[in-house]
Amino acid sequence: MDLSHLKNKVIVITGASRGIGRAMAELLANWEVKLVLGARDTEQLAKDFSGQDNVLSIQLDVRDETSVKQFVTGAITQFGSVDVLINAAGVGKFSSILDSATEDFDDMVAVNLRGTYLTCKYFGRVMKEHRGGQILNLVSIAGTTALPGNAGYSSSKFGVYGFTKVLQAELRREGIRVTSVIPGAIASSFWDGIDSKPPVSQMIPLQSITEHLAFLMSQPENSVVDEITIMPPGGIL
Repeated sequence: MDLSHLKNKVIVITGASRGIGRAMAELLANWEVKLVLGARDTEQLAKDFSGQDNVLSIQLDVRDETSVKQFVTGAITQFGSVDVLINAAGVGKFSSILDSATEDFDDMVAVNLRGTYLTCKYFGRVMKEHRGGQILNLVSIAGTTALPGNAGYSSSKFGVYGFTKVLQAELRREGIRVTSVIPGAIASSFWDGIDSKPPVSQMIPLQSITEHLAFLMSQPENSVVDEITIMPPGGIL
């Protein structure tokens, strides 16, 4: 995939230590883009991308407003602006509503919904000041479809989907393009430690999602993809 058109773009990725965020970081790092990677644990990121002056790793807890503010300040201090924000930080824990743990529900809402709100709020201000930018929010098919055993995860992701629609309405006239990316089950580290899960072999390959995200970043600035749904060949698993 030729990503030379992204040369010198400043691209911010949350949840960059694993899953979609990590895969996007690996895809983009070897092109002439400026990457800002955020994760709660950045030690491994710093090791893996050491020696690459175009990659900046900053510790980030998207649940914490102070942490998000410091992350934004660090990105702008290093690179001066931001062109693309990819919100890939997310957590999922699955059980029936009656058997669920309240702390798990709270954590999913805090990471998936509150985290997306905070990063969009503060990076959105930067983009508005610069009169342009692009935000890609990772939702989930669980954010548009009721799936048993997904109450907490679906609640948070339905919230992200609705929040993104409002964000689109508010920022469209500011020259900021906002997209809901709605994938089905992806074969990634998201499923590590989850016993009950669909067959990994039937999930969307991680590379496919990174290519779709790269496609979205390749679209002309005079048009907007409001949302894109990406499913495994067999549909919902």
